[in-house]
Amino acid sequence: MTAKRTLSDRASALPALAEAFREHGFEGASLTILSQATGLGKGSLYNFFPGGKEEMLAAVLADIHAWFATHLFDPLERSDDPRAAIRSMIEQVTAYFRSGQRVCLVGSISLGASGGGFSHRVSAYFARWITALAECLERGRVAPTAARAFAEETVCAIQGAIILSRALGDEAIFGSIVGRQEKVLLDAMAANRS
Repeated sequence: MTAKRTLSDRASALPALAEAFREHGFEGASLTILSQATGLGKGSLYNFFPGGKEEMLAAVLADIHAWFATHLFDPLERSDDPRAAIRSMIEQVTAYFRSGQRVCLVGSISLGASGGGFSHRVSAYFARWITALAECLERGRVAPTAARAFAEETVCAIQGAIILSRALGDEAIFGSIVGRQEKVLLDAMAANRS
């Protein structure tokens, strides 16, 4: 795997690093692989990330969290139109995970041997997603206990859909599962309208 262009700064290296960690995992992503992915020599990688692979992964996770905060968490937390926020969330996760063909790096880190060192970040990512979605559902007049359960089930369904879609090589599975989950959420809000 070689980069199409040489990256010249830390921020521009993050997408290539993220894809290398997705493809190889933390343990499998050697400095050689990370260097090839970014087009940066090992010295340049250490210049941008003096803490080595751990700092690279920490920066990638922070970048992913920032994307999710901007495109999912903030809209779910702040929207005056919960139905539109949920539709947007489904649209954004479908695009981000490329209809289930792109591994959830945060999820895979939580399962890997290196997960312990990043457990707080992983936990914060999933906790914020669940809380933001539950609060959005509550604004849509779903009772708090039910809203929390729906939020947990939705995040679980999205993560499971990624795994199943990739395992079976069928992105239609992702769309089907995520679409059904969207309908469940929208129906729950509709049932509580006065």
